[in-house]
Amino acid sequence: MDGRCGWCGTDPLYVAYHDEEWGVPERDGRALWEKLVLDGFQAGLSWITVLRKRDAFREAFAGFDPAVIATWGEPEVARLLANPGIIRHRGKIEATIGNARAFLALGGAEAFSDMVWSYVGGAPLVNTFTRLDEVPAATPLSQQLSRDLRRAGFRFVGPTIVYAWMQACGLVNDHLVGCPARRVTS
Repeated sequence: MDGRCGWCGTDPLYVAYHDEEWGVPERDGRALWEKLVLDGFQAGLSWITVLRKRDAFREAFAGFDPAVIATWGEPEVARLLANPGIIRHRGKIEATIGNARAFLALGGAEAFSDMVWSYVGGAPLVNTFTRLDEVPAATPLSQQLSRDLRRAGFRFVGPTIVYAWMQACGLVNDHLVGCPARRVTS
């Protein structure tokens, strides 16, 4: 696709992610939570690093089942720290366990989806950027959602991570105006 958002480059995995997944509205609360966790693991790294390891993450983290992960403790942390297929960062692993507990405390998948979609009035915010340098790293809305997630017990959910997650999950449509993958949906 000519005119594709330039951030995805030419790596076939990254291009497929851009064309088929990034920016598509995600309403399943468990899938939203998985993507938030993965965006937390991406902090300080390139998204392609996480994308290449996503299947290994899913296997290592019990299919991102929050009810399972919320029960984990030090033995599971140690197991994950020894897993070369994932990003082995104690703080991010421990945050994932805590984030599973926070997700369940909010009421689970439906409640989480309802909560995060309420920040955008239930429909994607559609931006009209024509160049990558116009796209912000964070917004006042991602700052507010970040604060609220932290108050609810989530970690690795700073405003930049939250904005990237909002873009990936289609809460915000930041495909450039000329990008063929740009869909204006709700």
